[in-house]
Amino acid sequence: MNSLFQITFLGTGTSIGVPVIGCNCAVCTSDDPKNNRTRSSIHIQTPELSLVVDTGPDFRDQCLREKITQLDAALFTHAHSDHIMGFDDLRRFTVAADANIDIYGHPETLTKLKTAFDYVFNGENHYVGYLKPVAHEIDGPFSLGDLEVTPLPVTHGKVDTIGFLFSQSGKKRLAYIPDAKTLSPEATEAIRDVEVLILDALHDKPHPTHLSISESIEIAQQADAGQTWFTHFSCRVDYTVVEPTLPGGIQLGWDGLEISAN
Repeated sequence: MNSLFQITFLGTGTSIGVPVIGCNCAVCTSDDPKNNRTRSSIHIQTPELSLVVDTGPDFRDQCLREKITQLDAALFTHAHSDHIMGFDDLRRFTVAADANIDIYGHPETLTKLKTAFDYVFNGENHYVGYLKPVAHEIDGPFSLGDLEVTPLPVTHGKVDTIGFLFSQSGKKRLAYIPDAKTLSPEATEAIRDVEVLILDALHDKPHPTHLSISESIEIAQQADAGQTWFTHFSCRVDYTVVEPTLPGGIQLGWDGLEISAN
């Protein structure tokens, strides 16, 4: 890689993706590739490591599309199915008998992963080609390669959910918050002046568990990020219609978008 910190949007869609099964709206039938959205996830690469945040149902196809062949870690925001159900596809990164991958999540998230994927964690399948995770409970900031990772508490309905702040050499590189309705005071303060902010913005209507576009604009402007990108869109968000209406410095993400920093 040619940059010190690279972000790739693996997916920018909501839990049911876009196009939505059985929906014939203008976005779901659009031929604009920016309106075709797999479930939300990002890939981060630095000179020292390669990681993903969340492994949704589209994770395999996302890795193939972006030609991801090596991963050191997977971080999880929460245990909703659109963020964990591609978990088993991490097996391709632990093919060798002695290979493993670090996974990070809140205790509740890890418990749900262990329930959903018992065969991965029960210790009976430590073989060539199988997924061999090493689970780490998140209870505060932690170091990962050349990054300092800070969990960002947010509310997302009744689910214990976090975003992540990634810092590198003292620089706030990225704050990633794909599922939120409100941010905690500590999260609001942590994202201030971050270089890149990626934030949930479901659509233009109020929602009980997700930020609307107007709510996300307000948070982004208060954060004064270097650049802000929205993600986790429903099919109510038509890229060509919504993008031109956003304030300066705020844009809509799309699947496959890459952002680099030096």
